[in-house]
Amino acid sequence: MPEMIATRDAYGKVLVELGEQYPEIVVLDGDLWNSTKTEDFRKRFPERFFDCGIAEQNMFAAAAGLALCGKIPFVSTFACFAHRAWEHIRVSISIQNANVKMVTTHAGITTGEDGHTAQMMEDLAAMRVLPNVTVIAPADGVETEKAVGAIVAHKGPVWMRLGRAKVPVVFDDNYQFKIGKATVMREGKDVTIVACGLMLSESLKAADALAPEGIEAAVVNMSTIKPLDVQTLVNSASKTGCVVTAEEHQINGGLGGAVAEALGEHCPAPLERVGMRDRYGESGPPDQLLVKYGLTASAIAQAAKKAISRKT
Repeated sequence: MPEMIATRDAYGKVLVELGEQYPEIVVLDGDLWNSTKTEDFRKRFPERFFDCGIAEQNMFAAAAGLALCGKIPFVSTFACFAHRAWEHIRVSISIQNANVKMVTTHAGITTGEDGHTAQMMEDLAAMRVLPNVTVIAPADGVETEKAVGAIVAHKGPVWMRLGRAKVPVVFDDNYQFKIGKATVMREGKDVTIVACGLMLSESLKAADALAPEGIEAAVVNMSTIKPLDVQTLVNSASKTGCVVTAEEHQINGGLGGAVAEALGEHCPAPLERVGMRDRYGESGPPDQLLVKYGLTASAIAQAAKKAISRKT
């Protein structure tokens, strides 16, 4: 069994390490520091931590002000609560191109027993549409740590989605993350599977399941949703002739939407999207919800076969 780490846990760990290196880092949290894992930063740097309470609009506006004063603010809350402040993110952060790092947790259906109101599956779409905002969905704990380190050096607003549940570790410590650059996890000639977040590990399982049937699936980790690595996508799609996307998000507007747009402009090809299909979830154990809503290796493998069948 692979090692299992929640991406929110990896975030909490690396945030303290970066706080030691960058005195300009400050952290704002919406009264959820125990759950978002900013608690260790709060204990280590109490003078640089701001508990803004259940007042997300004020929190994001304050973060913008701190950024414009030269600080590097990290803002954390549950992904669903952050969207109470979407207008403030648009006006105070996106329009101002403020250097705010919005790292939200409990995204996707694996929020589990908290139920559909807390299962944020629209955030990639809502943030991808905002100019200046970089959008990232790391696949595991290692990539989370590397990505958080990268966004500190990046100038401009960033939205990063993290999860509550523990997920398989895919990468080792030698992995190098670069904003806007996809990683080809394996090459293939029959279908390209493009994934982000926890669906990367499921995509690798799907490729393994397809191999005995003579289907060679390329797997691409598209952890940066915006800016999308169009060149890597087109290179693989032109080789395989069809594409499957896999995400723990609505298929509209997120990774599936971004890939559809890029293929439509640069490399038209059959596309199948695996994700939440225009519906909300329900309360339940995360692993059971993934099965019920088709966010599994089996579903990805079936989508791959369908995509292949549509090739002319």
